[in-house]
Amino acid sequence: MEQKQQFPTENVTLPSKGLLYPEDSPLRSGTIEMKYMTAREEDILTNQNYIAKGTVIDKLLQSLIVTPNVKYNEILLGDKNAILIAARVLGYGADYTFEYMGNSYTIDLAEVEDKEIDESLLINGKNEIKFTLPTSKIDVTFKLLTHLDEKNVSKEIEGLKKFDKNSERTLSTRLKYQLLSVNGDYEKKTIRNFVDNIMLARDSRAFRNYLKEIQPDIDLTFEHIDGAGKSRTLDVPIGVQFFWPDADL
Repeated sequence: MEQKQQFPTENVTLPSKGLLYPEDSPLRSGTIEMKYMTAREEDILTNQNYIAKGTVIDKLLQSLIVTPNVKYNEILLGDKNAILIAARVLGYGADYTFEYMGNSYTIDLAEVEDKEIDESLLINGKNEIKFTLPTSKIDVTFKLLTHLDEKNVSKEIEGLKKFDKNSERTLSTRLKYQLLSVNGDYEKKTIRNFVDNIMLARDSRAFRNYLKEIQPDIDLTFEHIDGAGKSRTLDVPIGVQFFWPDADL
């Protein structure tokens, strides 16, 4: 019998700690096993068809995950970011160099810290969190989006643009997928009407800020000092050098 080739692997900790996944999901353990990148994965990275479709990174990550029975569509976006960072480290090492405003920075991706979820926020131990909108005082519950949710959001936005090329409904469309209930009403029709006709801009902004604060993710930031000597914390840009480190800056 032909023996299957074994590659070295690493266990990657998920920022969600696995708490938001179903009990029967292998992701519930809070870790995922990934293999080191090989020439096969480099073929994926240079696949022009995948690049044109915008699926190259997803194809890469799917190829690197070795934990059995993982449903890629179920992976939370923050956990997916952790997997992305791990893929870069396992493929090309931890040092990542990028340019911002004419300055060159190098960060050690192996030292990047997780922003973990606060388990006490979860309703009945599942992917549902309560938030009171500060201006209207309306109670809502919401979920953290998965890879599939993000794909559906993008698909709906593209569909809207077919009817109105000038349409820009990214924020409202994402809200319709994030919100689960409004004052205890879980009807999708109620949620969509609330987002389109009732939700105040102040509340929308406050909700997004709260989501950013509590969402499990990777703390991929750096300190930039501008021309006036003022320090700012900014998100690390994920450019072409992230998976193509030999590309020209």
